Amino acid sequence: MSEKIGPNKPDRYVQPSILMALLDGKSYGYELLQHIGEYGFLKGDAAPGMIYRHLRQMEDEGLVASQWDATGSGPAKRVYAVTPEGREVLEAWVGYMERQARALLAFVGRYNEKSGS
Repeated sequence: MSEKIGPNKPDRYVQPSILMALLDGKSYGYELLQHIGEYGFLKGDAAPGMIYRHLRQMEDEGLVASQWDATGSGPAKRVYAVTPEGREVLEAWVGYMERQARALLAFVGRYNEKSGS
């Protein structure tokens, strides 16, 4: 039965997770990949292709900006930073999540009242 419940789009919250991770400062894709799982929206490891696809789309939309960083050893890395527009979108996401949380808690409360839990 449990496979029939819950969200069926695992990457639904990738965008706000990336934006949240970038609030800590500039970062590159692999580093973001390691951090976004901490927010609890993705089960297991996120696929690198999914992260980079989101980053490209978010850059096209003006939510993040990137530049190449060739310092240090190894190949150059594309480093991403959140833009002011990205911060506004994250704020909208948080508002949406707050409304969803209230609705979910109200639903659970009603269920508990009716079931005697």
